[in-house]
Amino acid sequence: MKTTEQIQKTADALLPLYSQTEADLPDQPLWHHPEIIQVIEALRIVSDVLFPGKHMPEPSDFEAYFVQQLENVAEILQPEIAKALPFRWIGAADLHEKREPIQNLDQAAAEIVNQFLDTIPQIRTMLIGDVKAAYNGDPAALSYAEVKLAYPGLTAIASHRIAHELYELDIPLIPRIMSEYTHSLTGIDIHPGATIGNGFFIDHGTGVVIGETCHIGDNVKLYQGVTLGAKSFPLDEHGRPIKHIQRHPTVENDVVIYSNSTILGGDTVIGRGSTVAGNVFLLKSTPPGSLVTRAEGGVVVRTRETPGFGMGI
Repeated sequence: MKTTEQIQKTADALLPLYSQTEADLPDQPLWHHPEIIQVIEALRIVSDVLFPGKHMPEPSDFEAYFVQQLENVAEILQPEIAKALPFRWIGAADLHEKREPIQNLDQAAAEIVNQFLDTIPQIRTMLIGDVKAAYNGDPAALSYAEVKLAYPGLTAIASHRIAHELYELDIPLIPRIMSEYTHSLTGIDIHPGATIGNGFFIDHGTGVVIGETCHIGDNVKLYQGVTLGAKSFPLDEHGRPIKHIQRHPTVENDVVIYSNSTILGGDTVIGRGSTVAGNVFLLKSTPPGSLVTRAEGGVVVRTRETPGFGMGI
């Protein structure tokens, strides 16, 4: 068979495999969704606004630079958000919830873009704290510039803070595209739904996983390989995981979690000022100021009143 004939045969076999009955939106093509390339470009531009000079020469006129870049972000994001918004009621239908379709998607998208742009100064403020946390928390960091230019943890945190604001604006798909792109770059997987306080530092970073319903307080430090995950997935009457419930841990202020530790469960709270040693598997809450270490029979949780506190790390 000639190659041209084989191409036609393959094309003919593919056509019925793209049935509209599989489309999320029955009146739209299967591929009617935000464009990944455009979403990633918007993420890159916002990152450049937050850290001028990281990806391109530092501008001489910051005001003009910010205006131009923010205009670019708005131009890119608005049509992608308009394409994403219908997935709100698609997902709601899957959860047996009632959500009314938006009649004017372009207008709604424009309003959401304005709301997102309004959050960028606050994102910048939080990232200043994250840079300082990395510099103060790592003796290998010799300058703020080194943290901004070379630390994958900061790249992941910056991307998360951007994606989280879009998640909070109830935009489907786009925050996940951003977080998974950053995951592929850094090896750090932070769901955009996770809430993370000020002064967050991920040291080294590879293999860190932070679930959707995690709540992380201020001045928390994680090392590589830490997982903040779910114990299990309770199912509804249809056998599907129940969504919009607390599934992941809460980590209170001033906690340090060392490498390759796994902490699971929506009812698990790591108390303020606690330290979790490396390679710990933890399914229960700890009091404030605890020291959690491995032991032959499981884990040991010590408080400051426990004899021997501070030993073993």
